[in-house]
Amino acid sequence: MSEFKAQDLSGAVFRDVDLSGARFENVDLSGATVRGARLVDVSLDGEIRNLSVWGVDVVPLVDAELNRLYPGRERMRPTDADGYREAWDLLEQLWGETVAKARRLPPELLHESVDGEWSFVETLRHLAFATDAWVRRAVLGVPEPWDPLDLPHDEMRDTPPVPRDRSARPSLDEVLALRSGRAATVRALLAGLTDEQLTEHTTPVPGPGYPASESYVVGECLGTILAEEFEHRRYAERDLATLQARTVGTGT
Repeated sequence: MSEFKAQDLSGAVFRDVDLSGARFENVDLSGATVRGARLVDVSLDGEIRNLSVWGVDVVPLVDAELNRLYPGRERMRPTDADGYREAWDLLEQLWGETVAKARRLPPELLHESVDGEWSFVETLRHLAFATDAWVRRAVLGVPEPWDPLDLPHDEMRDTPPVPRDRSARPSLDEVLALRSGRAATVRALLAGLTDEQLTEHTTPVPGPGYPASESYVVGECLGTILAEEFEHRRYAERDLATLQARTVGTGT
């Protein structure tokens, strides 16, 4: 089985090639054209825009179906300050329900990966990182907001002083304590947020870190957090259901 890693194949042509069973992770397929293909039992996930199937842009259809399947998703794209506050209130409620499900599982399973994805504890660590990056660093201007348990996304290169300890195995209560503090920061910021501030640009933070030391639109930073929280909660629910089924099957 061939493996292509960190290679530039842009502009390549694949003709009469068997890609059945292939796995594509963190790939850029922008502008790709697929013709005469046999796409059966294929799963697509990622940033998908302007995807045409038989000449029809299917993204709006998929987007509408996701909103139907996951009530509240449509509220993660607010247009005013009140909308951001309402979205965050909903996220805290939803995550409370998800954490309650996680607590019913054996603690060791919360460190277990499902199909190569982050474990439940790793997911919470990543969301703490996201808050530190886009709220505490980008919006609030804290140059090094990191906690040792923060977990950046896998595609991000090592960027000191951002931590990345994949071997850490904190308890659920430890990461929830971290999450609680970060949630309080977001809640306090949103409490005083105005519609005008959403369109303002942040002041670049000096020093290395993530995101890069640039100016960002406040609303886009906060929108990133809403999307991260909602989508990772969806993934967590999916994987917790798998782990729960496993415990039922083994009688644990």
